[in-house]
Amino acid sequence: MSRSAQNRFLWLITALSTLFWALTPALAQAGSFWQYPAIPGYGPVHVWPHVIDKPGPHKLYKALFDLTKPGKSFLELNPGLDHIARAVNTFAAANVPLNHLRFVVIIHGPATPIALGERAFEMKFHHPNPNLRIIAALKRAGVRIWVCGNALGDMHFTPSEVNPQIRVVLSALTTLVIQQDEGYALMRM
Repeated sequence: MSRSAQNRFLWLITALSTLFWALTPALAQAGSFWQYPAIPGYGPVHVWPHVIDKPGPHKLYKALFDLTKPGKSFLELNPGLDHIARAVNTFAAANVPLNHLRFVVIIHGPATPIALGERAFEMKFHHPNPNLRIIAALKRAGVRIWVCGNALGDMHFTPSEVNPQIRVVLSALTTLVIQQDEGYALMRM
């Protein structure tokens, strides 16, 4: 091996070694970077030290999540549900007790099929509903999940086909008005 080839090889080994040792602490922390304080496996959050505008643990927070987007495919987790899980986890990471969160999800429009129960979803899409686990986790965290009765009718579904963890409301239109009148902040998904 020529002297210049040896020098390039040594330079490469030194550079790779330096990079490895520089990244080792970051790689060790990578497993703990994202947290799931209230909804395990969904809605990852990271809390940076010294952030401002954090929620207070003694206040009550009311949010109405208007979920209309279906995601890329009904065979994948709806990203709106994961975003709602992130909201729950963010408040939980700031030490807000779950019983201080009044979160309501209203599903309607193109997102309506995610509200179907296991059997109805499989009959329609020939695939298990990928949203059942996150819906159950959101419910355990105290999130109320509703689906628009009119949207069910528009898509030729019946209330008996809806996931039993989801309640049917008269209409998303009325729910949006009623809940905002009750002081809920509107969050569009």
